[in-house]
Amino acid sequence: MGVVMFYHLTRSAPEETLSSLLPRALAQGWRVMVRGTDRAALERLDKRLWVDEGQPFLPHGLEGGRHDADQPVLLGLGPIANAAQGLFLIDGAETTADEARGLERVWLLFDGADGAQLSAARAKWKALTDAGLPAQYWSEESGRWEKKAEKG
Repeated sequence: MGVVMFYHLTRSAPEETLSSLLPRALAQGWRVMVRGTDRAALERLDKRLWVDEGQPFLPHGLEGGRHDADQPVLLGLGPIANAAQGLFLIDGAETTADEARGLERVWLLFDGADGAQLSAARAKWKALTDAGLPAQYWSEESGRWEKKAEKG
């Protein structure tokens, strides 16, 4: 059972944070899925990952292709289709305690300026930690990422 890591975004866009965290996950030898709630947003992320010259190339694909199972990073709306060990949740995407329990790591990125996302993240923290999953809360309010809380 891995750790659920909550990332409270106050200075960075989810794409920026993903650009720094995805290479770390791949360096662990993990396949990952980035689950969102909006296909158009995932398509924009897909384009950014292909052309972001400031970041290393990240091999990835959009869900729905014939090679989904082979993708080191799969961007999608649905269930994990690439045998991922890590799951990134953006734009209010969901996971269950059972799904998270079977992964090495879950990253939940949420916009601290969006009251609905903030409330949803708090509810997810409670639900997942009450289910026995260890969790960490990270904030970038100070200008750099700092662990502010840990449970489990």
